Amino acid sequence: MTKRLTEVAKKAGVSEATVSRVLNGRDGVSEATRTAVLTALDVLGYERPTKLRGERARLVGLVLPELQNPIFPALAEVVTGTLAQRGYTPALCARTIGGVSEMDYVEMLLDHQVSGVIFAGGSYALADARHDHYRRLTDRGLPVVLVNAGVDELGFPRVSTDDAVAVEQAYGHLRSLGHERIGMVLGPEGHVPSRRKLDAMVRAAGWGDADAECVERSSFSMEGARVAATKLLERGVTGIICASDVLALGTIRAVRRLGRAVPADVSVVGFDDSAFMTCTDPPLTTVRQPIETMGQAAVDLLVTQIEGAGVLQDELLFEPELVVRGSTAPAPGR
Repeated sequence: MTKRLTEVAKKAGVSEATVSRVLNGRDGVSEATRTAVLTALDVLGYERPTKLRGERARLVGLVLPELQNPIFPALAEVVTGTLAQRGYTPALCARTIGGVSEMDYVEMLLDHQVSGVIFAGGSYALADARHDHYRRLTDRGLPVVLVNAGVDELGFPRVSTDDAVAVEQAYGHLRSLGHERIGMVLGPEGHVPSRRKLDAMVRAAGWGDADAECVERSSFSMEGARVAATKLLERGVTGIICASDVLALGTIRAVRRLGRAVPADVSVVGFDDSAFMTCTDPPLTTVRQPIETMGQAAVDLLVTQIEGAGVLQDELLFEPELVVRGSTAPAPGR
């Protein structure tokens, strides 16, 4: 008990006596101090006293699929900073292979009486995944915001990059360089953002059934992308649009494994414009997601719900920007 008081007092920046008064429900403590103590208790993973458990903390969960892809730490930086400015304490929950699942994180966040949750890259984006844990949040009336496209039936507010515009920009760029045989490396079959990108490509390029060989699916890893891209290269594509920067880097590796060069033989376009894409060899042409604007919008939507002002269940679409670097060039022979 003494250890707990010491840790909570240090975290909240108050005395142990003040912590004791808050935990015992005594008077003489300001609301701001009381909130700071309860938030510190939540962040450190201690259970609140029974009489205080009915109150939600000013704690907000941010659930990410990983931290290896640079786009997710970038989003986390924006979201956590914006939450802190709004007076909320972020709780970062990053999944790992064989580690804590998204479902487990939801249970932990509920146990800590969080005020709301922001998800990015979760199983809501996979049509064939289980979504029961999201419905638990709905049943609890907990404010939730999803970053990027997900299945429609969940009914949560969404903040997304316009995948159709992204593909139109990438495809138009490659066509302007004279590429006629253009392929795509996308995420899994049930991945909603990848579905949107494919639908946009069908519209932009006028693809029919015969063009299915221009699309390969992959896990969001460089190894998976290398295998997928190799198949496209063997079918004669000279330009490849990828559903993420990580997939684009795996595609560049595939080109080199076959003894070809980027961009002299094959042009590659990524998606995200995550950190260090200017430092790759060659620097990656990619479609930039407006991560800062999207992260701030996600926090605004969540706080609006938390404060009881209500929020539209519509999806906010943000326009991406094509960033041309060294991984694209005129088609061979042009």
